[in-house]
Amino acid sequence: MKIKINISSDIITKPIMAESILETGVLLNISQAHFDRSCGEVVADVDEDKFDQMCKSLTSKGAKVTKLNVPIEWDEDECVECSACISVCPTKVFSLDEEYSLLVDKSKCIQCGTCVEMCPHNALSLGNNR
Repeated sequence: MKIKINISSDIITKPIMAESILETGVLLNISQAHFDRSCGEVVADVDEDKFDQMCKSLTSKGAKVTKLNVPIEWDEDECVECSACISVCPTKVFSLDEEYSLLVDKSKCIQCGTCVEMCPHNALSLGNNR
């Protein structure tokens, strides 16, 4: 299961992720991370049966944890199959078939949003997560 961990500026210098991993024994597979002086955001995979344990540990240290359970949404009617998404997707969610029609494999999506930003026709969006 994919999760997003938001870390606020007041705790960004603390090793809360390392502490949570050591405390729970639950491993995280980090697919992306963005940090600056105001906040941090990490997208990671965690075993679904270990989510509650990891979530409790991270939130007790001040992080906000969100399940990313809705991958990329593709509006086929709006899409002009320009392939802009193919060139920027780090996990190869998008490809073309033999007839140059766009194929979308949502199971590969890490919800980074890069394709959404690049799409000139707003045919891609990230769903609402909880």
